[in-house]
Amino acid sequence: MRNKSLTPAAVPDALVGFTPPTSAATSKHADGTLVDKYGRHVTYIRLSITDRCDFRCSYCMAEEMTFLPRAQVLTLEECLRIARTFVDLGVTKVRVTGGEPLVRQNVVWLLEQIAALPGLKELVITTNGSQLDRFAPALRAAGVKRINVSLDTLRADRFRAITRVGDLAKVLRGLDAAQAAGFQRLKLNAVMMRGSNDDELVDLVQFAVDRGIDIALIEEMPLGEIGHGRQSTYFSSEEAMARLEQRFVLLPSTESTGGPARYWRIPGTATRVGFISPHSHNFCESCNRVRITARGELYPCLGNNDAMALLPLLREHPADDGPLRAAIVRSMGIKAKGHDFGSQMDAPQVVRFMSMTGG
Repeated sequence: MRNKSLTPAAVPDALVGFTPPTSAATSKHADGTLVDKYGRHVTYIRLSITDRCDFRCSYCMAEEMTFLPRAQVLTLEECLRIARTFVDLGVTKVRVTGGEPLVRQNVVWLLEQIAALPGLKELVITTNGSQLDRFAPALRAAGVKRINVSLDTLRADRFRAITRVGDLAKVLRGLDAAQAAGFQRLKLNAVMMRGSNDDELVDLVQFAVDRGIDIALIEEMPLGEIGHGRQSTYFSSEEAMARLEQRFVLLPSTESTGGPARYWRIPGTATRVGFISPHSHNFCESCNRVRITARGELYPCLGNNDAMALLPLLREHPADDGPLRAAIVRSMGIKAKGHDFGSQMDAPQVVRFMSMTGG
């Protein structure tokens, strides 16, 4: 399958004449920051620097993929321009994603440049862990503050089945390397799938407790056509909570890492258990983030197809970030009030794969 996404050719009607509501009368946020038409303040971007990945996770992409031609992918310099412009507009957190970001050549250079941007408070990265054993010290030196590692199972045969090509032992070595490099806040991301790994949720949390790291359990999202419906594999946060409470005491916490997870603490441990629940507990009212795909499309909402094409502006104005800045501000006008994944489980309305949008 081919990595598809929208290619907006014109400004959507919703953006014509849009001005972010940042006056003292309409918003509590400072003038010049990113505020959508519902008053939500965007302070966080997820920037995909490649659609390529060395895994083929069954919930993320098709087994046979045709990735984007290099000319259609943001250069690292263009990635930096986007990040710099967003930070100039008040964004304080940048998450670099993919695909698998660590397969991108010279990724450490980009991370160093983003980490040095004045006003940025936190640079984080999401990875499948396959390259961490060799990159962890360099990521730490570059200024990355936190690492999220995707890990859906602790069984080697099941790991190979889910990823189709992955080696669990290599990911575990990567976790060792990240902790040895001094990363204090590592987090595992596990997508919950009925009949695939739902019987391991307790084991995964115990694994996080034993290592003194966090874990987020994620409800599967219907993004891209992967050859089968997702309704039969959907596993809710409520079901997961019920299973975990048979083993652990879970105390609700008001802590946040700036993303959509709701956290619980396990007393006597350093571990936080987060639930990301785009189906059962829609978090749209507090959404503070937008996503930029590897081909430079700005998606204000993960669950909608409205987008703003940034790549043409970057290449038409190589020495002037003014048009890019204006487009980013206008894009706040198409940020949806919310998403509805419930009706899309067997027939996705979002055509792009998660590997295109970025995790």
